[in-house]
Amino acid sequence: MPRTSNKQRKLHVKKGDMVMLNKTVTSASSAGDDREKGYVGKVLRVFPERERVIVEGVNMRVFHEQPSQANPEGGRIEREAPIHASNVNPVDENGNPTRVGRRRIEDPETGRGQWVRYAKTTGEQLDN
Repeated sequence: MPRTSNKQRKLHVKKGDMVMLNKTVTSASSAGDDREKGYVGKVLRVFPERERVIVEGVNMRVFHEQPSQANPEGGRIEREAPIHASNVNPVDENGNPTRVGRRRIEDPETGRGQWVRYAKTTGEQLDN
């Protein structure tokens, strides 16, 4: 059923998740710093509106920066560039990639509920 009231885009990964690449990501320079399928890294940043994520050590690019107060020298800086969120899967407690489901957990004291993500392979909660 399509969303009617809450149009917020939700992704299956969040900042801080450990994810596994399900597709080989090649960098522009391709000087041996490619990340193969199966690489596990941490999500550094999420862009839900563009459905992209930045994963630690994946898709390293060279950016040319002008001198600034933070970086007086300027020059070439190598850092991660975003990749599409469909190219990563969260890792469950066994270290295997998993799909993500959502279930509603009710608090027995207050009667309020909240949605949490869980791993389809083991059933464990991914949100703490």
